[in-house]
Amino acid sequence: MNSGRLRASHLTGKPEAGHETNPTFKIFPSTEAAPFDHPEQLLKGIARSRDYLLSQQHDDGYWVGELEGDSILESEYILLLAFLGKQDSEEAVQAANHLMDIQMPDGGWNMYPEGPIEISASVKAYFALKLTGHSPESDYMQRARLAILAAGGVEAVNSFTRYYLALLGVIPYTKCPAVPPELMLIPRWMPFNIFEMSAWSRTILVPLSILWAYRPSITLPPEQGITELFIGDPAAYPNTIPKSEALDSLKKKTWLNWHRFFQIVDQGIKGLETLGLKPLRKRAVTKAHEWMKSRFAHSDGLGAIFPSIVWTVIALKSLGEEDNSPDTQRAMRELKKLQIKDGDRIRLQPCKSPVWDTALSTIALREAGVSNRHPAIRKCVKWLLSQEARQPGDWVNSSRSQAPGGWYFEFNNEFYPDIDDTAMVIMALRRCMPKSLKNDQWLTDFLVTPEWNPYEEDLNTEAIIAGRSESREQAYADLDLLQPMIGAIQRGMHWMLGMQNKDGGWGAFDRDNNRELFTQVPFADHNAMVDPSTADLTARVLEAFADMQLPISHPACQRAIEYVWSEQEDDHCWYGRWGVNYLYGTWQAILGLTQIGVPADDPRIVRAVGWLNSKQQPSGGWGESADSYADPTLRGQGAETPSQTAWALMGLMAAGEIDSAAVRRGIHYLLETQNADGNWDEAPFTGTGFPKVFYLKYHLYRTYFPLMALARFERLRR
Repeated sequence: MNSGRLRASHLTGKPEAGHETNPTFKIFPSTEAAPFDHPEQLLKGIARSRDYLLSQQHDDGYWVGELEGDSILESEYILLLAFLGKQDSEEAVQAANHLMDIQMPDGGWNMYPEGPIEISASVKAYFALKLTGHSPESDYMQRARLAILAAGGVEAVNSFTRYYLALLGVIPYTKCPAVPPELMLIPRWMPFNIFEMSAWSRTILVPLSILWAYRPSITLPPEQGITELFIGDPAAYPNTIPKSEALDSLKKKTWLNWHRFFQIVDQGIKGLETLGLKPLRKRAVTKAHEWMKSRFAHSDGLGAIFPSIVWTVIALKSLGEEDNSPDTQRAMRELKKLQIKDGDRIRLQPCKSPVWDTALSTIALREAGVSNRHPAIRKCVKWLLSQEARQPGDWVNSSRSQAPGGWYFEFNNEFYPDIDDTAMVIMALRRCMPKSLKNDQWLTDFLVTPEWNPYEEDLNTEAIIAGRSESREQAYADLDLLQPMIGAIQRGMHWMLGMQNKDGGWGAFDRDNNRELFTQVPFADHNAMVDPSTADLTARVLEAFADMQLPISHPACQRAIEYVWSEQEDDHCWYGRWGVNYLYGTWQAILGLTQIGVPADDPRIVRAVGWLNSKQQPSGGWGESADSYADPTLRGQGAETPSQTAWALMGLMAAGEIDSAAVRRGIHYLLETQNADGNWDEAPFTGTGFPKVFYLKYHLYRTYFPLMALARFERLRR
C-alpha cells in the first residue's frame, strides 16, 4: 500500500523518474561548519533534562506518560455508559465536561488540536453531550449543530459511528456494514480469514461480529435523539457506506471496482439474513466468544486498546452476561484504568505506553551519561525484562519462527508483541549491558542466526562473553546481570527475524499482513485494515541490528535496506507511518541506514539531509502538522515542536552533520525553549495511530527525544 501519500511527481505534474532529481533547497541562513559556542549551556540543559526524566520514573522502574487522543474516547465512553443506562453517572458528566473544553471555536471537534472538523467525532460528541443533559438550545450546542450540518451531517459519519447510532436506537442495524460472525469459520489457508486483517482491526471486529449477530439496541426518549443532525429524512438514511476519503488507494491497480463489489456483497449478506439463512450462526458466535475469552488473560483488556474493550463489553452484554459478571467487570475496570481525572473532568487514553516510554527513557538517560549501575537503570532493566512476551500470540499464524519473544506496548498484552517496541527494548537493554565499568571490560558478541555462528560445535550458543573484573565476586555479579538480558535480547532478535516480510520490510504485529482488498470492505474506513511493511519500522529494525553488530551483509539486512530505499520519496524524504510524519520517517530512515553501514555520503542520504535542512524554520526548530497526511504538499511544515526538532537533529547527526549551522541552530532552539525544570512544552500531536483517522500526543516525547538529541550532540562533538 502507498499509505495514501503522493510522490513529488504527483504534486508537480512531472513524470516519476527515480530518485535522481535535485530540487533546489532554501536553507536559512547558511550551512557553513563551525564549532558549537555554548558548551556550558549545553551541559546544563542536559543535566536539567536528565534530572527531570529521572524524577518521572515510577517506583517499579518504568516510565509512562499520558497518551492523549481525541474526543472520540470521551464520546464513545459516554455512549457506552448510555447503553448501560448510566448516562447520568458522575463519570459520564465529567467526561462531558472535558468534551466541552476541547470543542473547536466554530462548534465542531477535530482529530488533533490544529486540525479541521472531523464529522464522526463531532456527531458523537454532540450526542454524548445531549445524553448527559446539555440543552440543544445552548449556544455551544447550536454552534456544534451548524458545524456538523455544514460538514455533511449524520449521513457522513464512518462505519464505527453507525454502530454506536444503531446501539442507541438512532438508526437500524441494516444501515451498518455487515460483520457476520461466520468470518470466524474461514480457515487460515483461505483468503479473508481474520488473521489477514491487522491485529488491532481483528480485536475490534471479533466482538463487533457478536454485536452484529444479536443487534442489541435501546430506546431513548425522543428529546435525547439527534434528528436535528440529519441533513435529509432519517428514514431515508443510506444503507451503504460511501467510499471514505481517508482510505489509502490501492497500490496494485485493478479493473474491478472492489468498493462497489463489497457493497453488493454487504447487501447480499443482509438479504440472506433477512431470509433466515444463517445455518452456521450459533457455531460462529460460540467461536467468536471463545476467541475473545482466550485473549483476556495476560492482557489489559482485549488487545489492550480502548475500542476493543468497549466492544467487548457490548458483546458480552449481547451474549446475556450481567453487569456484574467477571468478564464484564474486568473489561469495565480496564476502561476505568484508562481514565485521567482532573478536578471535575475525566479524559481517557486509548491505551497506555509504559514499555515504549521506558525503553526510550532508558536510551535517553544512557545517552546522557547515566551509569548502567545507577539504581534507576537497574530498576528499569529489571522491569523491561519482566515485560517480555513469553507465550505464543496471534503472530504465530504468519511468523517463520514459532518461538515466543519480543515486547508489547502496554503493561499487559502478551498476545500482541510488536516490532517497534521489540526493536526499541533490544536497543535499550543492549546499551545497559556492562561494557566498560570502571576498570571492567566486558564484550558480548551475539550469535543471532546459525549461518552467522562460527562455532559449529554449538549452534545453540546465544552469545560469547569475554572480559575481566576487579574480582571474582564482581565478575559473577556482572554475569548475573548479563545472563537474563542476553536471553531476552536473543529471543527478541529471533522473533523479529522471523517476522520479516517477503518485501524485506516489517509491519507492526504480523508478517505479510498486506491483503489490500481488505481496505475496500465497507467497515475499512478507519484506514488500518492491514499492517504492511513501513519504512520507519524497517529502519528501526536496522538500527537495532546495528546495535547487535549484525553485519550489513546479512541477508535480512540487505533485503531491509533495499526496501527502505524503495520507499524514499521523489523529494528524498520518507513517509512516517507511526509518527508525524515525513520528519519522523526521514529521521528514522537516515538513522537506520547509516547505523547499519550505509555510507553517509551516499547521494540518497545527502539529498535526504538537504530535505531536512530545507525544512528548518527561522527559529532553528522543525515542525510538521498531521495535516501532511491528508495533503502531502505540507510535508515538513507546521509549528515547531521539541520532539520533531530532536528527530531532525538526530537524522542530521546520523549523517555526520555535527558542526553544521543547521545542527547548531537546532541545538540552540532546544536549549532556548527548555523550561527551568528541564522539560519542554509541546501542544501539537506528533504521534500517529491511523493516518488521516486517529492521532496521538505522547506526553513524554517532549522530554526524552530532546534529551536524546542534546546528549548525542554533546557526545559526538567531543
